[in-house]
Amino acid sequence: MTDSPRAFWPTALLTVTMLSTAHSRAQVQTALTDQDRADIKALTAAYAPALLGCKADEYADLFATPGGYFGSGPRGEVREREAIKEMVLSYDRCHPGAPPSGEPVSAAPAGRGRGTPRPAPVIEWAPEGAKSRAINSNGGGYYDDVYVKTPKGWRFKSRNVISDAEVAAHLATEDFIEIRQLAGDDHGHYENLYGPYNGPIGPRSPSAGRDDRPFRTSGLKLTPTKDGVAGLAYLRDNGGHYEDLYVKTPQGWRIKERKYFPPEKGKLLSQAPSPPR
Repeated sequence: MTDSPRAFWPTALLTVTMLSTAHSRAQVQTALTDQDRADIKALTAAYAPALLGCKADEYADLFATPGGYFGSGPRGEVREREAIKEMVLSYDRCHPGAPPSGEPVSAAPAGRGRGTPRPAPVIEWAPEGAKSRAINSNGGGYYDDVYVKTPKGWRFKSRNVISDAEVAAHLATEDFIEIRQLAGDDHGHYENLYGPYNGPIGPRSPSAGRDDRPFRTSGLKLTPTKDGVAGLAYLRDNGGHYEDLYVKTPQGWRIKERKYFPPEKGKLLSQAPSPPR
């Protein structure tokens, strides 16, 4: 005897209900509430007062732990909490009476400041949580942000800064990320660097005694040039350093030149350690 079609209705209804529930959950995961947007705006509004006010702990608290980082060409990817705090305290304004170095700081909220009004950032959903891009300079420089929701609220998963010069060189966050991956900058091979702005920099030496030089870069320092992007990185537990030149090809970023300088007197050797992987 053939079963009645009605016998299959409960199963069919259950399947439809499960699919509808899954679809609803997917919709929730790809949407931001008004409260989410308000909390993210409060997070970004707290950034400038903490940075410009030399409030190192408050600034570090704005980043997710673990994994949240600040990134830029000259500063590298600053992930460790103590390095993030040292970065904040490295600026001239945090040392009254010290001679000015001329280091620029862009921390003005979007839409404010002198000159041409800047567009307000648009906060959008992202796989990590949310994202936005905020113009912070009249020259087109910007913050490229990714936000993640933590038990303590919304935090920066990453805040990458692209300067006016980098915009003019047609460089974006993705370019710097690709170059760091190419160079082996995974925060295990390269040292943090210390020294004055626009002056000689290098790692701290435990045997050299007290070293009060300000924090400068985490890992690989990148600088746009007319020939490509120059890189500087000191090898951990080695003392030598690389001076690189990266160029963009149809196949992506490549190392055009990599010079290894050993720790002894900065003499260039033809035989150098293999690039970290």
